[in-house]
Parts: sequence; C-alpha cells; structure tokens
Amino acid sequence: MQKLDISVVVPLYDEAESLPELVAWIDRVMRREELSYEVILVDDGSDDDSWQVAAALKGEYPAVRGIRFARNYGKSAALYCGFAAAEGEVVITMDADLQDSPDEIPALRRMILDEGYDLVSGWKKKRYDPVGKRWPSKFFNWTARRASGIRLHDFNCGLKAYRRKVVKAIEVYGEMHRFIPILARQAGFRRIGEKVVEHRARKYGCSKFGIERMLKGYLDLISVLFMSHFGRSPMYFFGGLGTLMFLFGGVTTVWIIAAKLWKQFHGLVPRPVADQPLFYLAMLAVVLGVQLFLAGFLGELINRTSSDRNRYLIDEKL
Repeated sequence: MQKLDISVVVPLYDEAESLPELVAWIDRVMRREELSYEVILVDDGSDDDSWQVAAALKGEYPAVRGIRFARNYGKSAALYCGFAAAEGEVVITMDADLQDSPDEIPALRRMILDEGYDLVSGWKKKRYDPVGKRWPSKFFNWTARRASGIRLHDFNCGLKAYRRKVVKAIEVYGEMHRFIPILARQAGFRRIGEKVVEHRARKYGCSKFGIERMLKGYLDLISVLFMSHFGRSPMYFFGGLGTLMFLFGGVTTVWIIAAKLWKQFHGLVPRPVADQPLFYLAMLAVVLGVQLFLAGFLGELINRTSSDRNRYLIDEKL
C-alpha cells in the first residue's frame, strides 16, 4: 500500500453547505503540491445532510473517507476517531466551516518534516469573530500559557499539523481538544511550534460553540494539568496535602490543650477548649487530612490495577 503524505482530519457538525467547497479546495492544494493525501470527514451526529454530502464527495474524490457518529459526541471524540484512522505521514486537522484555509497545509507540512517539529499549532492573529468571543479567548489562552508553560497564542485553533506518531500516542477525550499541545508534551513530544495562519470570515451557518465552553475550558485545563503532574502518582498530591492538613490540625489541637493545662498549673482561669473556634477548625483539618490521604491511597490502588499503568512512549529502538 502506498504511503500517504498527508491525512486531513475534518470534524464536522451540520456543515453540509461548506463541505463541497472545502474538499475541492483541499484537492486543488494537494494536486498543486503533488502530494498523496486522504480527507477523513468525521460527522459528529449532524442533523442536516452532511453525511449524504460526504457520501457524494466520496464518489467524486476517491481520497475522501467518512466516519459517522450515531449522535453528537463532541469535537474531541471526532478527533480521536479521525486520529485512529489517519494513515498519512503528517496529520492536519482543520474545521469544516471554511474559516481555516487549506492553502496553509504545505507550509505546515514543511515545518513538521524540514524543521523537525512534532506539532505545529495555527495562530489566528487576525480574527473575524465578534468581540464577545475574541476577548474571552485571549484571556483563556493567556491562562493556558501561564499554567502550562507552552508559549502558544491560540491553543484552541482548529488548524494544526502533527507528526503521525504524535496522534497515535495521545488520547483526546471529553473536551480536551483545546489542550492537545499539553497532552502532546505530556506524552514526550516537546518540539511544539506555532505559525500565523489566515482566519477567514464564516461563509455558511453559524458557530456551534456557546459561552459555556469557557467554563468547560477552565475545568478541563485544571484536569489536564493535574493529570500531567499527578496522573500516575495521585498520592503525591492528595497524600501530601492530607498530611499537611493533618499535621496542622494535630499540632493546633495539642497547642490548645497544652495552653489550657499550663494556665491550670499556674493558677490561671483557662478558656474552655470547646469554646474556642480554633479547636473546631483544627478538628476539621484533621478529618479532611485523613480523607485526602485515603483519597490518594485509593487513587494509587486504582492506578496500580489500571491496564495502561505501564504505557510509555518508545521513540526508537536499536
């Protein structure tokens, strides 16, 4: 079987109008560059005629492949299945709404093959989205940069290029498509670059993402950072925090009781222990410390019985 130069993974939801133009554009670029390719259209449970359009395009363009979900699972699920099916040496992801330009593909491919990057993320420096979408996105990307240490301006840009082994090594789930660069670095791929790409005004339909994605984004950021640092050793986090709280509560309790005994020994009137709010805070800290320690212990037990506990990325063998 001939090795493919490029796999283009396109997750889509209700994009029947834009698909013919997008596939034709990709085909023109690939023919111009003389590259072998495949386009994997992943229909995330569309309610319109997207799947019928994809089937028709398959008859017109043999390079088109299709995956259809029974219902809407989300962009991460679509990317996960697209990555699993991809066979190209370089994998490109792009949105189906024509806001990403296929003309960017050759340059992205060169950055992967010639400049040695494992992943190249697009940066929509000039955006055509409304202000209510641009500014929350800027704040979100700033937070992700500071929290992860990865210097990208646009974590959530749909236009990205990957070395094939990257997409085979990472697992995209939930809403983690926003943090694929973090997942890639966690898997051992540290050559992560960025390229300014063209952002086009939406031609058909409307955006499928609402304001709730900002809240989900921050929750997912916390999750992915926690998993990056403590995914294989939850006891380090829960056990460490639990031990600190237990020690704080225990030492505080001993100090309160010792202070009462000292006053009694010297003939002073001690304040009853049960009348001191600090005593109850100390007891709460002890209880929470024990619970956190047990949570870390249970996490270690679950981790040790996990089927992928020894899943490591091997880069080369001799």
